[in-house]
Amino acid sequence: MNTSDASASPADLLFDAAEEVRIRQDLALVALGKRPADRALRIGRLLDVHTRTWHEDQEIVIRGRRIAWIGPAGGYEGEVRERIHEPALAAVPGFGEVHKHIESSHLTPEYEAALVLPHGNTWTCEASHEFSNVNGPNNLEFWLEARRRGSPLKIFPLPGSAVPPTAYEWGGGYFGYDEQKTFMEQSLMVAGLDEVMDWPAVWNPESPSHGRLWGMIQATFEKRGVVEGHAAGLRDLASINAFAAAGLASDHEAWTPDEVRDKLARGLFVEIRPYSMPDIVRALLEDGLADWSQIAFTTDDRSSSDTLKLGATDYNVRTAIESGLPPEIAIQCVTINPARHMRLTPWVGSLAPGRYADIVLLDDIANLSIAKVWADGAPISERKTYTGALPKIDWPDWATKTVRIDRELTARDFSIPAEPGRETMQAALLRPFHWDDDFITAELPVQDGLVQRDAGRNITKFAIVDRFSGEAKTSKMFWLGCGPRDPGVALGCTMGHDKHNIWVVGSSDSAMATVVNAIAAMQGGWVLVRDEQVVAQVRYEVGGLMTARAPEELEPEMQHLYAEGEKIDWMYEPTFSPRWWPGFPERLAFATLTCAPWRWVLVAPSPMAPAGFVNVQTGETHPIVW
Repeated sequence: MNTSDASASPADLLFDAAEEVRIRQDLALVALGKRPADRALRIGRLLDVHTRTWHEDQEIVIRGRRIAWIGPAGGYEGEVRERIHEPALAAVPGFGEVHKHIESSHLTPEYEAALVLPHGNTWTCEASHEFSNVNGPNNLEFWLEARRRGSPLKIFPLPGSAVPPTAYEWGGGYFGYDEQKTFMEQSLMVAGLDEVMDWPAVWNPESPSHGRLWGMIQATFEKRGVVEGHAAGLRDLASINAFAAAGLASDHEAWTPDEVRDKLARGLFVEIRPYSMPDIVRALLEDGLADWSQIAFTTDDRSSSDTLKLGATDYNVRTAIESGLPPEIAIQCVTINPARHMRLTPWVGSLAPGRYADIVLLDDIANLSIAKVWADGAPISERKTYTGALPKIDWPDWATKTVRIDRELTARDFSIPAEPGRETMQAALLRPFHWDDDFITAELPVQDGLVQRDAGRNITKFAIVDRFSGEAKTSKMFWLGCGPRDPGVALGCTMGHDKHNIWVVGSSDSAMATVVNAIAAMQGGWVLVRDEQVVAQVRYEVGGLMTARAPEELEPEMQHLYAEGEKIDWMYEPTFSPRWWPGFPERLAFATLTCAPWRWVLVAPSPMAPAGFVNVQTGETHPIVW
């Protein structure tokens, strides 16, 4: 691995249209043989993804980072400085992620690149509302910095529509028309607008987020960018039609074959995640679907731990092939299909002149066995070993000092007082992934003037602590089936989709305070407390979401967290599918989502929701106990 802190040449990084014109002028002359090429890679077979055709004994002629000429070996008439021959290997285009949150790998972009490039992933459309919600003003700078310094992974940022996720949240960033217009004008790398999640705010003119969201959509349309969608829970035809009519171009939330059929028929580009892929692919094959051009495969969220075990985009392709899809179509679904949808075909998605010379070399097509990967016109991996550039980035304070809590929290911050003289109180409850119109209610005991948990009924306490104002404003309530049954235990993290305040769940108010104080001290990550003592922590020092370390260094911390978690009795509702809710509650990072199809949620206290408990579809608030 080539570790370097030397900045790459600014040429050919797709930041500037004038520079792009100069590159294209040069490539045309190289293709005609009037200027020398840098390299020619001769391979046994090459897949033309435009026509799904294999061509034998082909040559890829490269100038700088780009392809200048492709054709039969020996057909290029110009001068070539270096020739490489791989007769036993088959070439396919570098794989692309149509929708991915790199933050969910918990690695900064330079380390994400080193992790996924050997798996063939050479470009990614970054759905950037995670880091955007932590630091909106520096969002674009963050995603382009690794590329500026020589990383071969092309990251095409899509500024987040959910910044903030709802009108009831605040802190870290705010994106509207002006911000999106500026992003779209700053770089050719900006492909459009990240998934529009708050569907009720899109269709409802009375929503407090209506104007902000349509402002971002307008700015994207003005620059002919792509407006990505998020149609979770939209399965009735009226809603699907309205969603498409609003200009939201895609959905990655479809779970069933029928849902995919309905959305494809209304013109939506469907991005299939691996956990629903087998059922959907098999059903579409049984339908006899011949044209897969409106379909791509997406990773969405995957930790570096899971990538080390499963793979990256290559795992998605193999899953599709194992589900019966021919390899050539499966490869189209991670190359030309997403590139066309995201309007990136001049640069990525195929092995063709003008595109980046990003090449995946296979020694077994049927099993998608990757022997080598090229990116930017040079080899960057052998099998799973990354050999390309890994820039050393000392991330500035705006990236590493994002947890602002200017006081020590105590047990009192998490206590819930009862009305004087009461022995019991009614309490509002939520549970993970609670999509019902109404919250749950339960009668809870009062002791020493405070409303108590009830482990016997799987009821514990959950809190959100703001990490942006310095005041550590805290909202808390009772949750069903989501926390530790053992006394003196709490778990918390700064990764809490999508606002990424600190969430903490626990059986003890003092343990919850200990968790938050420890998280603040290390500027983000996971903390687990048992018997009122910190027993495990995982450092996410960049944005409270990522670490600037190799996954092999992060992994032991995660495994220690899991091992300590195994020593604790975690409660979950038996009626709630363990597929979605394992005993150890890492999925609580996703349970704090606030956009559709959610209704009642808990957010950090805000002027519109002083206690943090609010119905995000109606704006209604309600006491947490009464």
